[in-house]
Amino acid sequence: MKSASDTARTAGFRRLLAVTLGATFVLVVVGGVVRLSDSGLGCGPAGSGFNGWPLCQGDLVPGLELNAVIEYSHRALASVVGLLMIATAVVALRRMRRSHPVVVRASLACVALVVAQGLLGAATVELNLDAALVAAHLGLAMILLGLLLYMRRAVPRPGSAGGDTAGSAGGGRGLRLLGAAASAAVLLTIVAGGYVAGTEKYGRTDQVAGAGAHYACGNDFPACNGGFMPFGQTSLADIQLTHRAFMYIASALVIALAISTLRRRRGTRKSPLAVGAVGLLTLQILLGALNVWIPEQTELLILAHLTVATMLWMSVAALTLELASAPAARPAGRASEADGGRSATNPVTA
Repeated sequence: MKSASDTARTAGFRRLLAVTLGATFVLVVVGGVVRLSDSGLGCGPAGSGFNGWPLCQGDLVPGLELNAVIEYSHRALASVVGLLMIATAVVALRRMRRSHPVVVRASLACVALVVAQGLLGAATVELNLDAALVAAHLGLAMILLGLLLYMRRAVPRPGSAGGDTAGSAGGGRGLRLLGAAASAAVLLTIVAGGYVAGTEKYGRTDQVAGAGAHYACGNDFPACNGGFMPFGQTSLADIQLTHRAFMYIASALVIALAISTLRRRRGTRKSPLAVGAVGLLTLQILLGALNVWIPEQTELLILAHLTVATMLWMSVAALTLELASAPAARPAGRASEADGGRSATNPVTA
């Protein structure tokens, strides 16, 4: 049986994961505020080198210029997230190294990715908010959120009763594959949306209003310039249509996943995730349509679109992880021997 100290350590680690997950989500939203407030280059123009990153306008702490303050706030929060990722890895190494090595590997991967994320952010600033880098920066943030959700799934919930045990299948093979496909499609939709955002005027020094991919179909949705998916008209229209194509695929897969989950797993904690995913998908499509239908882009609508997209990704990823087999803890005998006789944790429950 688990000792009281084991339960307390597990509960503490899960709380740390929850704080890190919440801070990372807020960081994504603040990143959207940075872009929409034209603050992406608030710490210096493209090509500023170290004066633009990691310094801000050549100083460790910027003055009171609004764009610099907004950009610097994003960086400060990113630093907090980085420290939380490091703390998570340290705690995982101390408490989970023998009983849950997959959690340790995932935590180390988070540290490596958050460093890569910082360097990618620096490159994005240096290269004038290049659209491909903006998209990659957003996609990497989603992967970090996914890894944190994976660790939450893998670490035992103290006092949990029932539910899927470690190593047991949360859903049939077909359902698990459907979940993986839906998660991948949502991620690709978000990355494509990030590329669309990267072509817009916000913060760039070489762009003017109305010149980005967002406007390539005018105010038409789901149509585009007289057709449904008229690829080949312009490069900007193709960028917009690629985002829409991924959205259509993701929508079909998320709805299919939710229906299949509700039919097979009614009454479990997977059901709220399935219902929530469909609700968020519906809201996200409506927000995307409003962003196109309204002639002048509304910053709050764009920020809401990003926020709900992130929530949708987390919901679908969490559902997919619930449907997958939870990573099993090492057998108690092996863990006890490796720990020099100390008691090991029980198999993980999600």
